[in-house]
Amino acid sequence: MVDIEKANEEALKRVLNARPVWIDVEKAIDVIPGMKKNLILHAGPAVTWDRMSGSQRGAVMGALMYEGLAKSPEEAEKLAASGEIEFDPCHHHHTVGPMAGIVSASMPVVVVENETFGNRAFNTLNEGIGKVLRMGAYSPDVIERLKWMENVMLPVLSKAIKKAGKMELKPIIAEALTMGDELHNRSRAASYLLFAKITPYLLQTIEDVKNTNDVINFMQANIHTFLPFVMASCKASLDPARNIEGSTLVTVMSRNGTDWGIQVSGLGDEWFIAESPIPDVLLFPGFKKEDVGRDIGDSSIMETAGLGGLAIAAAPAIIKFVGGNVKLAVSKNLAMYEITIGENNVYQIPYFDFRGTPTGIDIRKVVEKNLAPFIDTGVAHKDPGVGQVGAGLLDAPMEVFKKAVVAFAKKYK
Repeated sequence: MVDIEKANEEALKRVLNARPVWIDVEKAIDVIPGMKKNLILHAGPAVTWDRMSGSQRGAVMGALMYEGLAKSPEEAEKLAASGEIEFDPCHHHHTVGPMAGIVSASMPVVVVENETFGNRAFNTLNEGIGKVLRMGAYSPDVIERLKWMENVMLPVLSKAIKKAGKMELKPIIAEALTMGDELHNRSRAASYLLFAKITPYLLQTIEDVKNTNDVINFMQANIHTFLPFVMASCKASLDPARNIEGSTLVTVMSRNGTDWGIQVSGLGDEWFIAESPIPDVLLFPGFKKEDVGRDIGDSSIMETAGLGGLAIAAAPAIIKFVGGNVKLAVSKNLAMYEITIGENNVYQIPYFDFRGTPTGIDIRKVVEKNLAPFIDTGVAHKDPGVGQVGAGLLDAPMEVFKKAVVAFAKKYK
């Protein structure tokens, strides 16, 4: 008979003992395991081109034009459907990607190492807000920005972090929680903290004044600069908790705009999938409810690790951006303690007298209490090429947790 409690104790211990550090920025093809020129990584469970959501299709088209494999959206769409391009989930390559989650060979990625266990995780640098590839946009200015990030931002940041040696990310996340971030939709404080820590090394490694100045200005203006760092930190922290015999801890929650899926420690690499829901959205001006795409992105790795919706009481200001109210945020956050294995020993919520964030979602507790994980998220347009339409809130679909519990019962009898 498997000892579930002992297995979960070990899984949670591995998550809490993680020490994620930023060590480099490199091209995806140079560091991501299994990456190749005709491979496109995407957010969520595996999905074929014909089933991809509009925003994910748009991001793929943009990536193919960015890589020089297509000259127009029409040419990119034809190539994507031809069978010459391979698609695979980011999670299958120790990678996470926000929203559409598209990663192609030449894209700069943050390299985060978990010093406790020696594993690494990767995520693309953040493009900023507005019309961006991760939201499905592919206009010439989107491609131009990606090229600038590859040719200018990558070498500047790589030199700076190598000069620094490494940068501890856990202390930044912990401090940002006390400054009003929940790290999923609001990473403003964390972005400023990272900016303050890396700028001295940017100044020490100047080779081209204009390039370094442009990178500094870009990072300073981008309120989501820290997003790839925290996502990769969560991925690097959760991966060592995979494949623990008898553990019911959720290691992945992810969505591709078509399907919503989870993976569970004691069930290995198997995905449990349901249709992705439409979030409750606070729309940007000019958009209507009919424009909204289904929930999408690997960024729910934050909730999986005890941040985002599981720490939303730390960030009352985010409610103005995603909808709802502070009372709802507090009540939802408190409810999350009922479905988790424990509490974080470093990430704390000031409003709860610095109680640790609820950490380690347990599929048994989710189903027993009929209480789904709470997520706050960005929302993309349902059609390719448009971009973000707002931000919103949602409960994870219960169906995926029920499927996982059934599979767990069958495996462990």
